Amino acid sequence: MATIEHSAILKAPPERVFALLERVEDFVDYSDLIKAIEPLGGERYRWHVHAVGMDWTFDVAITENRPPEVLAWESVDGVHNQGCYRLSPVEAGTEVSFTLTYTIRNRLVEKAVTKAAKPLVNKVSRQILERVEARLD
Repeated sequence: MATIEHSAILKAPPERVFALLERVEDFVDYSDLIKAIEPLGGERYRWHVHAVGMDWTFDVAITENRPPEVLAWESVDGVHNQGCYRLSPVEAGTEVSFTLTYTIRNRLVEKAVTKAAKPLVNKVSRQILERVEARLD
């Protein structure tokens, strides 16, 4: 299992930050790599992403939605992955911690994917939080 983590402090209270993060369909506006997000009903979404020269489609389900502290999801097809945003109030606003774990059964493939995915996911995570912060202003 591989894990990618990223955190940032946004200058707004957790309630305002969470209100933007829980609008999953809006993530298409937060990253250049996310091309579309289709609501499938029942807290499920189909993501269309263009990365490393390829188009990727995968379905995720929200597994925990506890405003304004936790938003978590898990894949329901494709590469098994799960992610979570945890929000904590801090003096400067809100600390947002992002964690993504995924499992690929072949260790050699997992090493290669991790080498490519880690900088890519970090870029997307930073982009998302920067654009969420811009909307807070």
